[in-house]
Amino acid sequence: MEIADRQACADLIQSWGLCRDQARWADLLATFHPDGQIAVSWFKGSFPDFVERCKKNSGTGTRAKHLLWPALVRGAGSQALAETNVTILVRQQIDGVWVDLTSRARFLDRIERREGRWRMLERAAIYEQDRFDPVEPSVVFVKLMQTANAAQYPEPYRYMAYRVHAAGRTLANPVHYDGLPETEALKARYDAWLGGS
Repeated sequence: MEIADRQACADLIQSWGLCRDQARWADLLATFHPDGQIAVSWFKGSFPDFVERCKKNSGTGTRAKHLLWPALVRGAGSQALAETNVTILVRQQIDGVWVDLTSRARFLDRIERREGRWRMLERAAIYEQDRFDPVEPSVVFVKLMQTANAAQYPEPYRYMAYRVHAAGRTLANPVHYDGLPETEALKARYDAWLGGS
């Protein structure tokens, strides 16, 4: 894979984060092919539908920031796979308490060049670890967490799941994390796609 193609894929991934966080919806749509798919904690489906859901949720009291590390890109011909570490920062009010979520994850992307332009074809977020903190320490936050029952969710995305439900959303099925059979099958499918299978 040429260096210019690797850079184009890496730039595309960085553009996704900036456009998503800055509510630049038309630019966000342009990071994916029209038939693209995405799977994150709260959504699994077509990328245009994901953008519409993001637009609908924008300005409803939850703010997110995606901190993206440099992407590891490997490719063959007009196809590429990218793996990118991401930290997702979310500020949200739950039962009158402002809280900050820090979620560590990876984005796995299938990227394809069509008519000379690289765009994402599929993205899956693989969750690794998260934590929850009050914006201002308080007894109210302690009481909130005592009744949260967050331990019902898998450890890699425990507090992400709690905050998704607190925002009135449902979790996608599945929510990916390393070791989950569906996630291991996803990784194998990505590798097979790049290998031409």
